[in-house]
This record gives sequence, structure tokens and C-alpha cells, in this order.
Amino acid sequence: MDYSSSESQRAMSLSHQLKRQRASRNSRRWLIVAALGVVTLGIFAFSLMWGEVFYGPAQVLKVLSGQQVPGASYSVGVLRLPRAVMGLTAGLAFGAAGVIFQTVLRNQLASPDIIGISSGASAAGVICIVFFGMSQSAVSAISLCASLAVALLIYLVAYRGGFSATRLILTGIGIAAMLNSLVSYSLSKADSWDLPTATRWLTGSLNGATWDRAMPLIVTTVVLIPLLVANARNVDLMRLGNDSAVGLGVATNRTRVIAIIAAVALIAVATAACGPIAFVAFVSGPIAARILGSGGSLIIPSALIGGLIVLIADLIGQYFLGTRYPVGVVTGAFGAPFLIYLLIRSNRAGVTL
Repeated sequence: MDYSSSESQRAMSLSHQLKRQRASRNSRRWLIVAALGVVTLGIFAFSLMWGEVFYGPAQVLKVLSGQQVPGASYSVGVLRLPRAVMGLTAGLAFGAAGVIFQTVLRNQLASPDIIGISSGASAAGVICIVFFGMSQSAVSAISLCASLAVALLIYLVAYRGGFSATRLILTGIGIAAMLNSLVSYSLSKADSWDLPTATRWLTGSLNGATWDRAMPLIVTTVVLIPLLVANARNVDLMRLGNDSAVGLGVATNRTRVIAIIAAVALIAVATAACGPIAFVAFVSGPIAARILGSGGSLIIPSALIGGLIVLIADLIGQYFLGTRYPVGVVTGAFGAPFLIYLLIRSNRAGVTL
């Protein structure tokens, strides 16, 4: 009896200890996520205040509340606010979509930038601008359709009797190369007055941000990111592999289809709004994983980091480099070394596709 009671007490003690550790880990995790949210909102607010003319918090709040403030009503309300909102929502969309691909395909290189999803939107957008002179709304709609079509094509080509993340990634890289060649050909045939527009759109830019351009992105982000968060547990369990996820009750095919379609839609709409801002989808997930550690969904943290990256990169490109650069130039300059670092680290660890 004494031995049985002792073992029971020891098991209860261990259970309480594990619960305390789990609660502590969850508290730390949510504290970090909250801190990311506060920092992101802080940078968003700073982007409304900073510019050729600095407006204080009181003036910005008056503009946001609908009051007329000489100078600030135009600079903040018409120029800075749509730009900041579009940058934030684009970053949220790229960050969330990138980590979905990396989680579902179980590979950090499985980013929409790398496997051709962004290239589909880019090719469609450039063709619409260069050869047909279409409006922004038409470019956005066709870019969305092209991204979905490219994602479906990659999946169908890679599917051979079953799903393989390796085949999908390699297929996506090949299709991305073909689409990039099509973009280069289109640019070589562009008229001189179309070339700057197409080039600026390809680079990834928040210039000329308006509520008409931002609204489809805002609606898509508000609808699809909560949908992904609602499926976060099943998506996260797919890190364990297809068989393990099935054993834990996850409908892997259904989860994969829902997650990838939502992620493709986020990428397509964000790319249609402001062009393919380089490497945001690629780096957000790994940065979130490095900050929070293993365990738990990375969708919200990655989205916040994506928004933070775009806002900071846009401020740097606009005001801190001596001349003005599109946001995609800044993210590309910082993202490319990160890609090289990740490849070197994976090679040293013996990791393959």
C-alpha cells in the first residue's frame, strides 16, 4: 500500500510539474506574440508620423478621428495612411502564407517566392501591363487567377500516385524559372512608357497606395488569416509527417487543400496589390520559429513579423538611404543573405530537399 501510494503521489507530482511547465511556456509564448503586436503597431504609428514633415501623435489622432488639420490631413490621411495599411496587410498576408507553405510541405525552402506562386502573379501582371495596358483592378484579378492556376499546375505535375513535398518544391522551382523567363521576355518587348510601371510593380512597391488598391487586400487578410488560425492545430500537426498526422486524427488531404488555397489567395492578392515583395514570405516563418522555439502554431507570429518587416523596410527605403527605393529592393537586399545562410546551415546539418 505504501509503495502504491508513493508511486501515485510521484505520478501526480510529475503531472503537476508538466502542467506548470506547459502553462509557463504558453504564457511566455503569448507574451512574445503580444510584444510583437505592440512593436508592429508602434512602427505602424511611427510610419504615419514620419516623413518629409513630422507630425506628432496628437495631430495624427486628430486626422484619424476625421478632424481637418492643415497639411496633416493630406499627408497623413491621403498619402501615409493607405500606404501604411497596405504595407501592414501585405506583410501579414506574406508572413502567414509563407509559414503555411513551409509547415505543410515541411521545408523552410518551400516559400511562395521560391516555388513559383509569386512568379505566376508576377508574369500575369507584367503581361497585363505591357501587352494589354489593363487597369490596376484587372491586373489584380488576373494575377489572382494566375497564382491559383500555377499552384494547381505545380500540384498536378508533382503528383505521381501520391503527394511528395520534394517533387512539389522541385517542380515549383522549375516552373518559376520558366515564368521568370516569360517576365524577362515581356519586359524586353515593353514600350518605354510601360516599362517603369511594370518594373516598379515587379520590384514590389507601396508607391501610389490608395484605398481602392488596399481594400481587396484588407478584406482577404481579415477573412483568410482567421480561417488559417482556426485550422492551426491540424496544420501544425502536419510537421510530424503525413502518417503521424493521420494517426492523430488529421484529415491531411483536406487540411492541405484548405491551407494551400488560402495561402495562395493571400499571396496572389498581396502581390496584385503591391507586387512580389521579395523574401517576406520566406523569412517570416524561420524568424518566428527562432524567437518562439518549437511547439505551437506560428501563423500569427509569422504574420506579425511579415507586417513588421514590410513597414520597417518601407521606412528605410523611403527615408534612410539617401534616395528613395521601393520596399522590395530593401527586403531583397536583406533577404538574399538570409537565404544563403539558411542553405549553408542546411548543408552543414546534412539536410536535403
